[in-house]
Amino acid sequence: MSRRWFERLLFAARWLLAPFYVALVVALLALLAKVGVHVYQLVAQFTASSEDQILLSALGVVDLTLSASLIVIVILSGYVNFVAPIDIDAHKDWPRWFADIDFSELKLKLIASIVAITAIKLLESYMNVDSVSDRDFAWQTGVLIAFVVTALLLALADRLGRGEHTGEA
Repeated sequence: MSRRWFERLLFAARWLLAPFYVALVVALLALLAKVGVHVYQLVAQFTASSEDQILLSALGVVDLTLSASLIVIVILSGYVNFVAPIDIDAHKDWPRWFADIDFSELKLKLIASIVAITAIKLLESYMNVDSVSDRDFAWQTGVLIAFVVTALLLALADRLGRGEHTGEA
């Protein structure tokens, strides 16, 4: 009897993740506000901006967009994988991918998004090379390389793991 009660308690504890997903929605709203600021500054300073400044502003919007996409992936797939399933057939306009993504795919999507965000940051530094120290540029490059290697190793581990489960080598 106590084991069954304990298992129910542990299973119900998954709902403690729900406030984390709500907090991520708040973070998404904060990123939306930040994109609004970037767009406002871009429009307000358009005529006085050089092409490089416009490109840097656009890269800032791309960076925020990738970050927001990363948050959406975590919210939707995390909720489906760890809290409760969603009946996707009841919502024809919802994307099918988030109900079908498993934890392994989630890890790969997350690391791919992180690599893209890091690459955008490095590109922003490259475009603004006069105001970035060599040390900062080297660190950003090293971090990007570390994330790329991590992504490749995760993808390789996932591929090998799937091969073992299906009997392939």
